[in-house]
Amino acid sequence: MMSKAKRVTIEVQGAAVAVLSHSQQDFICITDIARYKDAERTDYLISNWLRNRNTIEFLGIWEQLNNPGFNPIEFDGIRKQAGLNSFILTAKKWIDLTGAKGLIASAGRYGGTYAHKDIAFEFGSWLSPEFKLYLIKEFQRLKDDESERLKLGWNLQRTLAKINYRIHTDAIKETLIPPSITKAQATLVYANEADLLNVALFGQTAKQWRDAHPDADGNIRDHAPLEQLVVLTNLESLNSVLIRQGLPQPERLLKLNEIAITQMRTLLSANNIKRLK
Repeated sequence: MMSKAKRVTIEVQGAAVAVLSHSQQDFICITDIARYKDAERTDYLISNWLRNRNTIEFLGIWEQLNNPGFNPIEFDGIRKQAGLNSFILTAKKWIDLTGAKGLIASAGRYGGTYAHKDIAFEFGSWLSPEFKLYLIKEFQRLKDDESERLKLGWNLQRTLAKINYRIHTDAIKETLIPPSITKAQATLVYANEADLLNVALFGQTAKQWRDAHPDADGNIRDHAPLEQLVVLTNLESLNSVLIRQGLPQPERLLKLNEIAITQMRTLLSANNIKRLK
């Protein structure tokens, strides 16, 4: 699970706390939380918390609500021992005995004990109520940021879909229209297919653009407006079809250039631009 999960770090009262997101579930590193209290005894603090009878009851109820594979028989055995002086429990032992899913014990570079956010907040309450409140605040800030990024991506997809739809209309505007390929360009063999597309759409190779813009950051595509990037995506798909059809590079260049000119004229028509504003 650890290798497939997305890992980010939030800062809580000066402490770095790792958060793993996997299958729409969030796990927080309680080793990092314990480190805030005592950096030398993180395992001891977690073990102390786990041997507490209230903790065992809470973990058992959480697993019964969220984990169909939880072993209730082993859980009852652990619950009966909770509170005894001789009782010791680690996260790994809890997971191995009961099949628990709310805790993750991992070794390696990003190792430690991770807990589902519900359980991590409970550990925070036991360790430091103040730290727990700041933890919840920073965790929520993280989720809000993720939500905003998802919303931005969704709006971008809507915009791209709208632009692609406009390509099928028939108005023409002579702005950003690719130049027609010259005979000299058509006879050249380009080192890679990316430059073939650059010539078809921009009228120049990536190197030619860099030579003409020595102080610019990025490459020719980084400075292209959205309309050109949409057409470029279409050209990439069309080029793969033409390659499979066995067309030689000069013929493909001429066809792709013609298509780029037609689509850019259509896309940049006055009516379409106005509707996209």
